[in-house]
Amino acid sequence: MRTVKSVTRADKVNMGGIIIDQPLPNSEYDHLDPFLLIHHWSQSFQGGQKQKEVGVGPHPHRGFSPVTIIFKGSLHHRDSLGNNSIVDAGGVQWMNVGKGITHSERPSKNIAENGGDFEIIQFWINSPASFKMKPAEYFPLQKNEISQINLDEKGSQLSIIAGNYDSHSSPIPTNSPLFVATIDTVENSVVELNTNSDHRTVLYQLDGKTEINGKQIGNKTMLNFDNDASKIKISSKESSRLLLLSGQPIDEEITSYGPFVMNSTTEIMEAIRDAQQGKMGVLIEDF
Repeated sequence: MRTVKSVTRADKVNMGGIIIDQPLPNSEYDHLDPFLLIHHWSQSFQGGQKQKEVGVGPHPHRGFSPVTIIFKGSLHHRDSLGNNSIVDAGGVQWMNVGKGITHSERPSKNIAENGGDFEIIQFWINSPASFKMKPAEYFPLQKNEISQINLDEKGSQLSIIAGNYDSHSSPIPTNSPLFVATIDTVENSVVELNTNSDHRTVLYQLDGKTEINGKQIGNKTMLNFDNDASKIKISSKESSRLLLLSGQPIDEEITSYGPFVMNSTTEIMEAIRDAQQGKMGVLIEDF
């Protein structure tokens, strides 16, 4: 069994008026290579708003992959490449932003106007230097396009977001070796997962009560594992939802500033200049 190196409860963070749970970065880790950030946003909207009043408006990115998994509600993505898509609960929006893209991410018009539960997790994955200036790519997947594996006879499931597991795979191309999945367990279930012992592996538990490799885990909690074995055993005391991130460390210098993640201060200054000059595209939202 992999040794649990640390257990961290998520912090409450105000992101431009949106209150999120942030397990990474935290007081112990600035990042866990190749994973840079994990944001968990859960909110019940009351309705009576315009879509342009909710979510995050147009902003640029360069140098990494921001990934958003939708757990409840629907997320509307627009970008400077011309993509305009709504992904519903169970789906994912994956971007390899490369040299630059401008996008917005908002709860759907229906949720803004009529209300409803909305829950997403967005995490950032660093890109190797050789991919940081490639053309941007956007990949939306709905729930029915994501491979699901039954983990036991009780109904616990694993959904493959990136990479492969037991001959099942995701169609999303990644910039480095990764395995990303969501896990839904049922009460009193016991499941075992195999992970690559050479990869940085992190688990974030959205909710529920479990014992994971000997540690009692509650909701909104992140586990960081040592690279000493491959197996992860999850014993669920109640139905639980988890996010598994496992990836090969890139082991390169990281310099970041807001929405840009590069390898040097000079590259960050170039990114700021290029964004200001419109070289990462322009997005004018149509409401």
